[in-house]
Parts: sequence; C-alpha cells; structure tokens
Amino acid sequence: MDINVHLVKSAPLGAFPCPAAPPIRGGMEKLNILVTGTSRGIGKAIVEALGAHEVVGHSSAGGDGRIAADLSRPGAAEALWGEALERLGGRIDGLVNNAGVFSANPVDASAEDWVGEWERTMRINLTASAELCRLAVLHFRENKGGRIINIASRAAYRGDSPQHWHYAASKAGMVGMTKSIARGYAADGILAFAVCPGFTASEMIEDYMASRGGQQLVADIPLGRVASAEEVAETVRWLATDAPPSATGAVIDVNGASFVR
Repeated sequence: MDINVHLVKSAPLGAFPCPAAPPIRGGMEKLNILVTGTSRGIGKAIVEALGAHEVVGHSSAGGDGRIAADLSRPGAAEALWGEALERLGGRIDGLVNNAGVFSANPVDASAEDWVGEWERTMRINLTASAELCRLAVLHFRENKGGRIINIASRAAYRGDSPQHWHYAASKAGMVGMTKSIARGYAADGILAFAVCPGFTASEMIEDYMASRGGQQLVADIPLGRVASAEEVAETVRWLATDAPPSATGAVIDVNGASFVR
C-alpha cells in the first residue's frame, strides 16, 4: 500500500504582514480626561493618580472644581459631557466611568420601593455610564481615538448579597457594554477596558462590611486585606495612559484573588 506524504512548506516570514501598531498615547503627552464620581474613595484617588494630565472630575454636588451632575436624572450625563468638553478646550481623550451607588434593596421591601431602588441603581451605575460612553465614542471617532475605562465590580461575575441583586446586575451590564465597545470600535482607535475591584478601602464600603462581619469578609481574601483605592487608581491610570492598544476589551480584577476567572 502506497502512502503519499505531502510536505507543506511553511509560509516565509513576512508573508502575512501586519499593519504597524499605532503609537501608544500617554507617557509624556498630556491627555484630557473626564472622571465621574470623584468626591471620595476610588474616584478621588483616580484624579490624584492622573495628576500629570488635565482631569475634570464630577460629583453630584460639585465643589472643589468638580462638575455638579445628578446622574439619577435623565439628561444629566449629556450636560456633564458638554461642560467637561468646554472646560477641556473641545477635546476629551479619555473617559473614566466611576460614579455609582451601592444601596441595600431587601427582597421583602414593597414592590414600589424595590423597583424604585432597582431603577435608580441602573440609571446611575449603568444607563448614565452608557450615555457617556456613547458620547465618548461619537467624539473619539472624530478625533482619532480615545480610551474608556469603566469601573465595574467583582460582583459582575460572582454576584453579590441577597440585598444587592441590582448592584451586581448593573456591574455585569457595564462589563458587557465595555466588551461590546472594544469589539465594535477598535478599528477607529477607540479602546475600552473594565476594572473589577472587590472590597476596596473607601467610605462607600465600610458600613456594608461592618454589617456583614468585616473580619469574616477579609478572611475570604487570600491577600489578607481589602484593596486600597490607590491600587485601583493605579490600574486605571495605566489603562488610561500606557496600556497597549491590543489589550482593548480586557477586564482587570483588583480583588486580592478573592475571585479569579
């Protein structure tokens, strides 16, 4: 029985040329960046980490140079974007969606209260972020690209407490949105990333941890402590300025290995 052996020559190096990678914006270049939810905690640390750049912050009440915008109200996100664009001279290079709420919503609350808290959380955590992402994409397409960093949560993947379905769902939506933006607009130079912190040392989480036995929760973190706001902020700084374009669509966990994927 004859056996025919066909030898396939490998393609010579360079037979499938790749286009040159675009330059990585950042380094010594000063960027214009809008960061939401900057009055305290992670948002405040992000502004400090991005100190080499032109940063416009936001909070519900404003003050200390921050733009005031109540993201629970329809139209607030668009007004925030417009004012940030004006302050930054008509060009924004990066958007960091950090603003969010984390309020208990017991399943045995009245239907009206439960749905109301669900919708409020979705409006602030997801819908307002989506509105800002849309405006950023439209702006970036006209200005040769830009970067979006969405602050999601470990809860997007592992869920949260029985009183926080709405929070986990809003953060899962943010991750899905980030991946869709990354896939849809990479060819336009628009990069999108998500950061998923676990428990982070901030005012927002202290009461929650106390209510669920703080030491027990920390015991579930192999690193032996919660993340610091500065650790999350440094991750955001890198993504906003120095991360390679091929990393677009990445979701980075900052949770001390308390949840690994």
